[in-house]
Amino acid sequence: HTAMNHLNCQVKLWASAFGGEMKSISAKYSGSQLLQKKYKEFERAVRVEEIDGLRLVKQLAEDMEEMFHKKAQRLVEAAEDAHQQHVEDPDLQYEYFNAVLINEVDEVGNSVELGGEFILQPNDHFNNLSVNLSLSVVQVPTNMYNKDSAIVNGVFWSEALNKVFVDNFERDPSLIWQYFGSAKGFFRQYPGIKWKPDENGVIAFDCRNRKWYIQAATSPKDVVILVDVSGSMKGLRLTIARQTVSSILDTLGDDDFFNIIAYNEELHYVEPCLNGTLVQADVTNKDVRRCCQRLLGSDCSQAIMLVTDGAVDTYDAIFAKYNWPDRKVRIFPYLIGRESAFAENLKWMACANKGYFTQISTLADVQENVMEYLHVLSRPKVIDQEHDTVWTEAYIDSTLDDGQGPVLMTTVAMPVFSTKNETRNHGILLGVVGTDVPVSELLKTIPKHKLGIHGYAFAITNNGYILTHPDLRPLYGDGKKRRKPNYSSVDLSEVEWEDKDDMLRNAMVNRKTGTFSMEVKKSVDKGALMLVFAGFSLGVALSKGHGKFFFRGNVTVEEGRKFSLSSLFANTLTCLFLIYPRTYCNTDEHPEHRYLTQMEAIKLYLNGYEPHLRCDKVLIQEVLFDAVVTAPLEAYWTSLVLNKSENSDKGVEIAYLGTRTGLSRINLFVVPDEDFLTAEDKEGVFNADHFPLWYKRAAEQVPGTFLELNERSHFFSTMTINIIILLCFSLSAVGIQMKLDFFQRKFWTASKQVNRSSTNTQKHENKNCCCQCLWYQRRHEPGCRDSDTYHVCLCGSLSDRSFVIQQIPSSNLFMVVVDNKCDCIVALASASHNESLKCERLKMQKHRRRPDTCHPFHPEENAMECGGAACLVPSAVATLFAVLLVLLYR
Repeated sequence: HTAMNHLNCQVKLWASAFGGEMKSISAKYSGSQLLQKKYKEFERAVRVEEIDGLRLVKQLAEDMEEMFHKKAQRLVEAAEDAHQQHVEDPDLQYEYFNAVLINEVDEVGNSVELGGEFILQPNDHFNNLSVNLSLSVVQVPTNMYNKDSAIVNGVFWSEALNKVFVDNFERDPSLIWQYFGSAKGFFRQYPGIKWKPDENGVIAFDCRNRKWYIQAATSPKDVVILVDVSGSMKGLRLTIARQTVSSILDTLGDDDFFNIIAYNEELHYVEPCLNGTLVQADVTNKDVRRCCQRLLGSDCSQAIMLVTDGAVDTYDAIFAKYNWPDRKVRIFPYLIGRESAFAENLKWMACANKGYFTQISTLADVQENVMEYLHVLSRPKVIDQEHDTVWTEAYIDSTLDDGQGPVLMTTVAMPVFSTKNETRNHGILLGVVGTDVPVSELLKTIPKHKLGIHGYAFAITNNGYILTHPDLRPLYGDGKKRRKPNYSSVDLSEVEWEDKDDMLRNAMVNRKTGTFSMEVKKSVDKGALMLVFAGFSLGVALSKGHGKFFFRGNVTVEEGRKFSLSSLFANTLTCLFLIYPRTYCNTDEHPEHRYLTQMEAIKLYLNGYEPHLRCDKVLIQEVLFDAVVTAPLEAYWTSLVLNKSENSDKGVEIAYLGTRTGLSRINLFVVPDEDFLTAEDKEGVFNADHFPLWYKRAAEQVPGTFLELNERSHFFSTMTINIIILLCFSLSAVGIQMKLDFFQRKFWTASKQVNRSSTNTQKHENKNCCCQCLWYQRRHEPGCRDSDTYHVCLCGSLSDRSFVIQQIPSSNLFMVVVDNKCDCIVALASASHNESLKCERLKMQKHRRRPDTCHPFHPEENAMECGGAACLVPSAVATLFAVLLVLLYR
């Protein structure tokens, strides 16, 4: 015990000496004391304001919705006007640019039909993908004839969209793809690009199977798929039936519910645990490995899909008892095979129940025949002329992979209807227009500097799935190139998991507005956050304490004009970064401003040269305040560089500064041989959607203490240390970057100096102990409930060795000393995940909200177009449809 007590005292002295040395070095090279002094001088010139979260989130919701709704609306109006003026011509001959055939030539060098020369040029905005910003291209599914009369007529009148596509992009260059998906099957895409078939020479894409199309074209639906598995359904017929079921499932989205029932002499639920229920048509449940989940259904459109090779009856009595006169459940029979002996019975079922009958003879017929039911279900919405706006959950667009990984997108879509008077009660859906919105562009609409250091914004769909959230990370693996399973259906409860009772999630799903406080665990903070949500299912999280406030410096624009920003670049070793795209000044509004950097735009604004340049006056005042206060650091750092004796061992390489307004300064004490800002370094500076991690970590520390940080585990030669400077609620952080061997030398030197000044130290020399320095780092991954639990693990049993742990003062470091039997000491995070819990989690019913509008039927609907009329004498009653109709009505 005496030896241990003595060792404990000795380690405490080592830790204190090392802590003092590092604090001295950090203060010297960072200039923290000078900065503290300058902020103190300006303290009276600052006022502090509390963030009005409710007001802020309402404005954000309006801005985000307005940002893209008008662009989609303009496309809808242009498409409907063009179709209104078009007269169908079955003999129309029209050459258009086919996305697959453009720039293709035959064996003699001539352009192939529907090909032609199509100019494509690499474009930075599209990650150097070759595009045509003047024209769109048309893609036709492989199973369709690209010169079919219906296709050619549709392509002809939809050419009018090109002008709107170009105009939308000129008004807002942040747009990516704009398109029109036709109910006939073709897909018009802007800007024009060349499509390439897969290794089998096939392009399987059909726009009508995409979520944005399905959600915009139809109302939510409950679907029971009834599959005939009797003895006659075998061979090719069974193969076609399976493909038909698969194609139907492809047309179902997260707003829909379904079940699959096989029948011969009896009924058999394909999944026994789904007996008598409907399940949400999300990716997991449509997969063969679906789990049981009891949900109520969409409470909107309802349909029975009958996949069979024949029906001996019409079952009219069943329909009369359970479905007439309202006919709320539509019947869609799919007759499999070439025989038509029972076709009239199936036609009668469809026509008598506002459905549609089709016959599928080959596998090539499946896709187009399945799509017919979507046109029928869209009729009531078309007659009502409800142009509902749909936002999809986030998804990955691999087309724009620039080597840094695919781009995360969301789609804004609206349906397009025929407005011709003679077809009004037919409810003809022309298609769906859409615009792809990079999630990064949505984040740019969020004034990060107003949300605080740990604040963030997030949005969810009516199903509770994340549209945007800091913890939505869809990629994993080396280089972050592999997609996580079901990445597009991550529920809010999986990231904000302190919301144990789903109070926040359910309030947002129900689109309530208000404020709410709860504990939220994040990778860099743990505290009570105020969460605010609005009608757009948008929320912002505001941390209590200094994160809930922001300051106003009194440096006016007029004073700023006297302060030359160019003077900040007097020393070539000092750099200033203003990295907040579209925050300080809006350079996208006018074409003449689009090539300006933010620095150039601010200079023009301050000098009054561009009166039409819109800039955030308040933010510029704040960043100018930071620029004025921190300007003396430039001279201070320069003096250290010039005084070689101050940094003779070249241990400290970089000093840097960051402020809440996005201003960054970097000083190089050692001139690098190449670009010192690597890809990883650039992630560590301020940008539009987040504060860098080192700044967040520093903000959690006690003002004046230093924070060791080593995030780049592959870059072992460098250590980073940050210091927080706090003035009221104005946060600035300064830091230094040093070589690892320099850090280690200081570590051992401090302990040896204490040993030499201490008595009886021989048995505690470093040769008898392995002494290591550990730092505490919290990490977080969605779905891992105990990921914030950390352990110090010793190699071997603890029973036969001694160890001492002491905190290093003024830091987040710990000194650990263990006898020399120890081979290693490591810090490990517990990140176990039990795969077996996945199914259990899926069994838990999550609250969801049906979209705002529902159009199951319309009294003016013309249901005579049902695949063929039939006049038959009703026959015997059966129990088959009774079971299904009761199920849908439950």
